[in-house]
Amino acid sequence: MTDDARISVVIVDDQRMLRAGLRMVIETEPDMTVVGEAGDGAEAVTLCRRLRPDIVLMDIAMPRQDGPSATSALLATPHPPRVIMLTTFDTDENLYRSLRAGASGFLLKVSSPEHLITAIRAVAGGEALLDPAVTTRVIAAFAARPAPRPPRELDDLTPREAEVLRLVARGLSNAEIATSLTVGEATVKTHVARVLMKLGLRDRVQAVVFAYESGLIRAGEGA
Repeated sequence: MTDDARISVVIVDDQRMLRAGLRMVIETEPDMTVVGEAGDGAEAVTLCRRLRPDIVLMDIAMPRQDGPSATSALLATPHPPRVIMLTTFDTDENLYRSLRAGASGFLLKVSSPEHLITAIRAVAGGEALLDPAVTTRVIAAFAARPAPRPPRELDDLTPREAEVLRLVARGLSNAEIATSLTVGEATVKTHVARVLMKLGLRDRVQAVVFAYESGLIRAGEGA
């Protein structure tokens, strides 16, 4: 974070009015500051290399360089920011590309200001965020893909850890998983942390990608 401990944010969108609206919402919060804006992915990469923000709000579809490719470029830099993708329900393929690029969260552009602020704080704190409506579309993108061969890393998981990973991939929160398995939420957090560590994953978003790409769960399973 910045020296004053506020969460520094860069807003990336080709619509100036939307950027202005997001800035207005964010800068009402005492623990956040907007340090820059960009109108496309290429400009965002240059800007973020100089400013080193904590969070980038990244539009998916933009001229010159789109959100997924800009996210890949940003996450390849030293001290990369965490990226929250903004979408109006673009194509499933672009949502999938954003996941593969390493985005830490997805938000609909029509999300409430409260939801936006909560998302920024959560992702800045190291959590991952998938808007339930976006999660449905992202998961659907895996349905048409051929069934893969399960990787060896799955053998390192205990049966309970594999079960937790399946529930994470279905979009359940830790509290919902705890209810489903009749265990404490702290126990679920421990299982999730061990799954991420064993599989070498950064966060829950990467866990969702892994679960579907590995064939551990198929689109529609358990729905």
